[in-house]
Amino acid sequence: MAGTQHGLTRLDQLFKTCIHGKGPSRPFAQTLGRVLPANPVHIKNINHADVIAALDELAQSMGVTENEDGHADAGMTFLGQFVDHDITLDATSALGSRIDPSTIPNVRTPSLDLDCVYGAGPEASPHLYGEGEAEQFLVFGRKDNPRDLARTCAGKALIGDPRNDENILVAQVQAIFIELHNILMSKRVEDGDDAKDIKACAHEGLPKHVWHDHVSPKLTNFEEVRRFIRLHYQWIVWCELLPAFVQQECLDWALDNHAFGWDAPVMPVEFTGAGYRFGHATTQFEYALTEGADPKGLFATLGFGRRPTSGNIDYAKFFGMNGAVASQKARPVGPKLGMPLLNLPFVHAPIELADIEETLTLDQSRNLALRNMVRDRYTYQLASGQHMAAHLGTHPIDPPAILKAKGITKTPLWFYCLQEAKEKGDGKLTGAGGRLVASVFANLLKRDPTTFLHVPHFKPWHGFKGQPSVLAGMIAYVEAHRGHIQHAKALQCG
Repeated sequence: MAGTQHGLTRLDQLFKTCIHGKGPSRPFAQTLGRVLPANPVHIKNINHADVIAALDELAQSMGVTENEDGHADAGMTFLGQFVDHDITLDATSALGSRIDPSTIPNVRTPSLDLDCVYGAGPEASPHLYGEGEAEQFLVFGRKDNPRDLARTCAGKALIGDPRNDENILVAQVQAIFIELHNILMSKRVEDGDDAKDIKACAHEGLPKHVWHDHVSPKLTNFEEVRRFIRLHYQWIVWCELLPAFVQQECLDWALDNHAFGWDAPVMPVEFTGAGYRFGHATTQFEYALTEGADPKGLFATLGFGRRPTSGNIDYAKFFGMNGAVASQKARPVGPKLGMPLLNLPFVHAPIELADIEETLTLDQSRNLALRNMVRDRYTYQLASGQHMAAHLGTHPIDPPAILKAKGITKTPLWFYCLQEAKEKGDGKLTGAGGRLVASVFANLLKRDPTTFLHVPHFKPWHGFKGQPSVLAGMIAYVEAHRGHIQHAKALQCG
């Protein structure tokens, strides 16, 4: 059996080998990068203050005070946030400082591997796991609220990525995957019919020698459960999350084309800094957490602390499920944001743009739409939407009237993606924005030989059937088997 790096399971070593290009796939760079060259602001007949004023006016025009229903269930916005936290973390760049994306480390592994749930596994991230017979189970729950995340004595969530505690909605997406792992681990240990299904699925698409060489016998159950969940998660991302927000023709195109070439960055800053930020526009003004409850404003759902039971959601209010409870909807993708996002309450200092000797007001600095566009133009210097459309072979659209009136002839990429969705996509990403987002995910799934794309004829498990979607079936399965977790009380913390 192959040797192992200290603290890493052998199967983690295999994933790292694939990711870094020492195995059957091309390398996954651990930094961000660019699809197109830097596109600095070109000043002609106006100054930087004029540019910021124009972007501010455009940002102000985006605010809305009422919910609007789009295609996707409301919970898909927060599943999208969870996925973002699984594949990207820029802990280096600061808004207001220009930076080369190739120097920005991506702290998350750029693959759909659920490291935001599992960390680096029970050996390298033991604080996420139980002890003794429960050492391959994830810690979860508190005595005061068994459905809350496990926490330290200071109330900090014991999870693979702390950002998944930033609001109580994404925290409960995180909870589903933790509980599912613990349920399936219990089933695997019991070695019944479900265990046979888990094992068979986990071994699909991987040669027998991989398990012999890369899986320690004592971690076999853990690795089988983890791969079973990873495969279903990847399938849900590609077949349910993305189609909820991206036109299918863009997804089909991305599978058939290598949009950026094999030598392009796996995690381009055009995606992290613009395209995938479409999720901001799908956030509603307020949400009801349970059936019959009064809606809560978006920032009434903030996390980073112990959650009372009154903060536990009815999942059917956020994901379409069978029964009498109707799910709320996400906003359509488009150039409108709920007003709370234009006045972020946790921003307390103005943004200083030292390179151009300009400082935003505090109100401007609290405006998420303006922050996104200032980051685009002055931090990352992203290609415009029109440049991206030309690169990806889609028909460009004109800049919004507010920018054209100021003599600005190109559109910041983030706004362009939203404008495209409104004008041409019926509330879904299309054109350049759709191809950009779809291509990044297709690239992740193609390059990693352990994903569901490389499992011939992969089909989700029958245990997740009976609901309108596999995701809803997974949630229903967790809710039906929540009482079937070994060591449940011993796994509670904080």
